Amino acid sequence: MGTTGGTGGSGGTGGTHEAVDVVVVGAGAAGLAAAHRLTRAGLSVAVLEAEPWIGGRMATASVDGFRLDRVGGPLTLSHEEPRSLPGLDALALRPFAPGVLVHSDGRYARWGAPHPLRPAGASRTAGGRSVGGAFSVARALASAPRHPAASLDQARLGASLVRLAATPAQRILARPERTAREALTARLPARTVQGVLRPLLAALLADPDLGTSSRRADLALRAFARGRLAVPEGGAAALPELLAAALPPGTVRTGVRVTEASVSRVTTAEHGVFRCRSVVLATGARTAAELLPGLRTPAFHAVTVLHHTAPVAPTGDPVLLLESDPGGPVAHTAVMSAVDPGRAPAGRTLITSTVLGTPPDDTERRVRKHLATLYGTSTDEWELLALRHTPDAVPAMPPPHDGNRPVRLLAGLYVCGDHRAASTAQGALASGRRAARALLTDLGVRLPAEPPWAEAA
Repeated sequence: MGTTGGTGGSGGTGGTHEAVDVVVVGAGAAGLAAAHRLTRAGLSVAVLEAEPWIGGRMATASVDGFRLDRVGGPLTLSHEEPRSLPGLDALALRPFAPGVLVHSDGRYARWGAPHPLRPAGASRTAGGRSVGGAFSVARALASAPRHPAASLDQARLGASLVRLAATPAQRILARPERTAREALTARLPARTVQGVLRPLLAALLADPDLGTSSRRADLALRAFARGRLAVPEGGAAALPELLAAALPPGTVRTGVRVTEASVSRVTTAEHGVFRCRSVVLATGARTAAELLPGLRTPAFHAVTVLHHTAPVAPTGDPVLLLESDPGGPVAHTAVMSAVDPGRAPAGRTLITSTVLGTPPDDTERRVRKHLATLYGTSTDEWELLALRHTPDAVPAMPPPHDGNRPVRLLAGLYVCGDHRAASTAQGALASGRRAARALLTDLGVRLPAEPPWAEAA
């Protein structure tokens, strides 16, 4: 699944490989971000990835000309973190229509207009280039009846989002911490929390029960209020592929499974031993705990992603459609070929839908039936391109949540990933940055001060 994005081969079948300064285990966003900072400091680095592709949960598969994300989901990636890494200044983000469209009890309502300081028709790539696109709800959805109290609730929610957008991230991180549900219901009507914010945070954090730390939920809503939801152009793997392509040739080795790791050496299943001065574990939490027994493994939110193609697109709008009603199974869905035309062959349609939690036995049949209701059209002729269930898709962040969990286990041994920070792409990048800084500090390398936005990543 996915592509290697310019990675080097593993080379050799046994014995001891060349010695390097640092071995990074795992070629996801965190590991590649760490590798960038280490190579920029003049260290020799080998990034070892067990899978034949890079990206971890940000991998993208190519199927019959379609680009299908393994987990995917919308991003609220800040502009600061990508700009700090070579290669990511070229990351193009394809925006959804402003706000989200929420389905509830047969009605549709658009919620969460963009921050008033940013033009409604503009978003940006990670490098700062403008991307146009005005909101245009499909006629059938736009003409649907709305909830009687929608106008008042929208005004209250809009005012709350504007306040969040203007609140410094450090002030949010200093607030008393409880569950998102407790914090949100204390300041907004229960029907708004249940009907709008619950499905929105389900899309942003894969947490439909609102058990996430209130601080992390508020930061996610703050990012939503300040910008536009977006996806990387060409698939989620575009981000790790750009990172890998900007590393020195041969740095990344795919298909290399690590079985043991210590400060001075890394043993692989079929590719011999890599000797080194330091090791950075940048795998998922479970794999990290297998290699280093004693590491805490968090709970996870499971995600199932289904990709369909249809003879006719159910809507031409690049809108994220959220389900507010209980029972599902679909949490959110979008015509991804309308958001990012490059994800489907010319003239073809790609619909991507997400189921959260444990999927039912007859997942595809139930999803197809639910999508017929959400889009108001028959799905009998839709074709399933892929169904992927990932039980460990998103690390849970219940309170109390430490977004800066230690990345230094001892001098020469470091661990990073979204499970050490926030369960987002930006959290993974920030964790890799912190691990590299800790390693370089141990080596006596003088480093610049952290940017003001770094601790809130």
